[in-house]
Amino acid sequence: MNHSVVATEEHHFESLHQALDVVARERKYLALMQAPPWEQSLAFYRSVLAAGFPHFVAVNGSGKVVGWCDVSPVFGHSRAHIGLLGIALLPEARGLGLGAKLLQAAIDRSWARGLTRIELAVRADNLNAKALYERFGFEHEGLLRRASLVDGTYHDAHAMALLR
Repeated sequence: MNHSVVATEEHHFESLHQALDVVARERKYLALMQAPPWEQSLAFYRSVLAAGFPHFVAVNGSGKVVGWCDVSPVFGHSRAHIGLLGIALLPEARGLGLGAKLLQAAIDRSWARGLTRIELAVRADNLNAKALYERFGFEHEGLLRRASLVDGTYHDAHAMALLR
C-alpha cells in the first residue's frame, strides 16, 4: 500500500487519536494504556502545532493515520532548547521504513525550530526502536530502572538523546 509522511493537520486528529488508542492498548510501546479522552488529545495536538513544534503523521493511501512522530516542548525556561520525542506505528505499518521517515522529518523540523536537544525514553525490550534511534545518532544517557509497570511487571527504559 502507498504511504506518505506529512505534517499533521487538523483533519488528521480523529484518525491520529484512533491510532494512538490502538498502539496504547498494545501495552508495549507507550506510557499510556489507552488514548486520553478526545478533548485532552485535541488540546495536546493543537498546542504542539500552535507552538511550532514538529508533528508528522504517516498516512496510507486512503488517508488513514498509521503512525506519527512528534517532538513536544519540555517546560521550564532553562529547558526551552529541548524537545521530547514521541513516535509510534500501527502494527500493519511497521517494518516499512515509515519510522525512519517520520523520525527524520521530526528531527529536521526540530533543528529548524531552534531546538538543540531531543530526548526520549524507550523500553529496554523494544530493540527495534532502540536500533532506529541509534541509527539516527541518539546516544544512551542512562538506564531508567522500573520506568514502567504493566500488568504487574516492571520494565526498564533507556534514556537517550540527540544533540545538535
